[in-house]
Amino acid sequence: MRLAVVSTRPSSNTLASASKHLNLTHFNITHSYNSRVSLPSLKHKLSVHCRDFISRSTAKLGKKWMEYQGVNNWDGLLDPLDDRLRSEILRYGLFVEAAYRSFNFDPSSSTYATSKFSRNSLLARSGIGETGYRTTKHLRATCGLQLPRWINRAPSWVSAQSSWIGYVAVCQDKEEIARLGRRDVVIAYRGTATCLEWVENLRATLTCLPGKHCDYVDPDGGGPMVESGFLSLYTSQNATCPSLQDMVREEIARVMEMYGDEPLSFTITGHSLGAALATLTAYDINSTFKNAPIVTVMSFGGPRVGNRSFRCQLEKSGTRILRIVNSDDLITKVPGFVIDNNDMARNRAVHVAGLPCWLRQRVEDTQWVYAEVGRELRLSSKESPYLSKRDVATCHDLSTYLHLINRFVSSTCPFRATAKKVLNRHHIENFEGRRDEKLSS
Repeated sequence: MRLAVVSTRPSSNTLASASKHLNLTHFNITHSYNSRVSLPSLKHKLSVHCRDFISRSTAKLGKKWMEYQGVNNWDGLLDPLDDRLRSEILRYGLFVEAAYRSFNFDPSSSTYATSKFSRNSLLARSGIGETGYRTTKHLRATCGLQLPRWINRAPSWVSAQSSWIGYVAVCQDKEEIARLGRRDVVIAYRGTATCLEWVENLRATLTCLPGKHCDYVDPDGGGPMVESGFLSLYTSQNATCPSLQDMVREEIARVMEMYGDEPLSFTITGHSLGAALATLTAYDINSTFKNAPIVTVMSFGGPRVGNRSFRCQLEKSGTRILRIVNSDDLITKVPGFVIDNNDMARNRAVHVAGLPCWLRQRVEDTQWVYAEVGRELRLSSKESPYLSKRDVATCHDLSTYLHLINRFVSSTCPFRATAKKVLNRHHIENFEGRRDEKLSS
């Protein structure tokens, strides 16, 4: 098998011209035989060509930047996928990739579960190319479980209670600020990496949001609730590390004070566990800072986070969430059940909306009934001829998501390799329709 990454030359039409400016078509995997690409090969190709994804674009978002941040719920931009939005999704995906690359995964290292790079060098050394952003704060998450005393004698991969989870970066380059139409602030989270984070993930029952948030009750009763483990990682602290929530609030307050008199946006992005934490972070920012600028979530392969009341609170607060979902990714189908999602049938999720009232109430009482949040961009590994459909790890990997996003066209043409064929068929059908009309007249 021969793998190559090719750069396609855009045509002269409008969409292709936009693609040229936005550098969208630089990651196209081709091979000589009808074979699957392994996950390591895919990750390698993405690693080599990350700079092409995030290279500085000359196409300005200008006054339309709020549309790409979801102010209109991305209406008209997802199907077919707008090329500028595609570029923005990929760009934020690479900020998440930088979080993964910066994390020290080596359990034998004395600095295990910390960032390998300093704050000032993180984006440059993570290899994602020139971004125009500068990292302003490291972020850590802490497990809130009561741990036994013997845990301190365990290896670091078992006992690491607080771990580096991501970072805050602020756009500082004047040209990039002009291109984006505002100064953008990114909060990027990696996915699950440590033993105790996995343990927290398994705490899948719902728990009430603390304080004033529980005063809100939806028409069917019950206040906002979120997954216990995710909330624990977001709000827990210990003697040596403040909570992730406190670190985020402190940095957001500082940024708003410094740049509050200019157009500003907060974009929170993450993969897997990081996607769940991104949702909680966005909700917390809008709940804490009443004059917060637009807050947007771009999440990749995220699990469910909260119940229907939580979703109502997110919508009420004006939080914009774009969930990028791979239909073949099991993580996006857990935890719990779905109660009244509009996409239930298409998603093949386990739901309880059609149950008798008495049984539905019993199920809800288990605190395992969740609701999907935000707007969904649904992809599928099955549409790519290069990916294994049965490999759970491949379906969930961030590299797979970036690959699918880069090649997605629309729901009727879900993979770029088939775009020409579909368009040709559409052209033929239109021609035959016009011919039949002429003959009948």
